[in-house]
Amino acid sequence: MVQFSPESDSARNGILPVRIVKEIWREITFGVGTWGALRPLVAALLAAVPFLFLGQHFNRQHRRGFEWSFLQIPLAFTVILWIGLYLWSIFDAWRDAVSAMGQVQDQS
Repeated sequence: MVQFSPESDSARNGILPVRIVKEIWREITFGVGTWGALRPLVAALLAAVPFLFLGQHFNRQHRRGFEWSFLQIPLAFTVILWIGLYLWSIFDAWRDAVSAMGQVQDQS
């Protein structure tokens, strides 16, 4: 026959619901916090605004954003190449945000 003491096993081992939720949240946000986890998503959403390349500006890649803005002028004559640049800018903004998140995590 098994008998349990009035003190629960989870309290004795130090596993509290708050600690469990905190650990789950840390795993969801990859240990970089809420903003670090949402940064690539925000960069991709801003990059999805056509013609402005806001994702690059959001990632502080202003030179790349301006260069791509000027590059789209001749590409506008060939719609297929412009669509490729548009899709690449979304991916590039997301990738830069992820790498910036990794650099911040390495510094801590």
